[in-house]
Amino acid sequence: MTTDFDGLVAVVTGGASGIGLQTARLLASRGAKVACLDVVIDGLDADLFGVRADVTDDDSVKAAIEAVVLRFGGIDIVVNNAGIGARGDVAANDDAEWRHVFDLNVIGMVRVSRAALPHLRASSHAAIVNVGSICSWTGLPARVLYSATKGAVLAMTLAMAADHVREGIRVNCVNPGTADTPWVGRLLDAAADPAAERSALEARQPLGRLVTADEVAQAIAYLASPAAASTTGTALAVDGGVYGLRMPPSGK
Repeated sequence: MTTDFDGLVAVVTGGASGIGLQTARLLASRGAKVACLDVVIDGLDADLFGVRADVTDDDSVKAAIEAVVLRFGGIDIVVNNAGIGARGDVAANDDAEWRHVFDLNVIGMVRVSRAALPHLRASSHAAIVNVGSICSWTGLPARVLYSATKGAVLAMTLAMAADHVREGIRVNCVNPGTADTPWVGRLLDAAADPAAERSALEARQPLGRLVTADEVAQAIAYLASPAAASTTGTALAVDGGVYGLRMPPSGK
């Protein structure tokens, strides 16, 4: 069994489901003490420490980080995974929705990182991994608001990496493609033809299938691990080839 995270404390936001939960389980299986921050934490695995937290509420975030430190004595790793989707072109969402999605997807990461920063500075292995998206690099239809937030996450990751590299804090991000998560499942269920919609999403990725939550978790774990001690300011695509490949139409 790999135990490369022995003695390290990890905070995973949005840790009660999807990519966040898979990441939390993986880190715990490799020796980390893991706190899952989420608005609903019922039913978490016994080896995961659940803390109710709303990343849009600064007081809630501060209290959650304090609870983690009280429980484990410090923080070494932050996985900023909590986020929400949005659909439509530039005219589809009103100002309130733009503020809400930015508040959660971008400023939520700021709140958590800011609250954890003093504890990361005290760590001998400090890492932040932000969960972005391929839409920060690639124009996708009907994703303007979501893409804008993930573009901000990419830029913020690079700036944070520059700010904190000499403090020994590494900052990276993963950019998943369309992943087989509960959120995507709900979108598919709401489609007029869920099977056709799933097929279209799978065909968009050169590998011909959706990315799994475990594949994204493995990438997050690498960037958070001691094995990536020289990696900072990096965005790692886990997207089935969407960003880097330009494939001819099927059959050619």
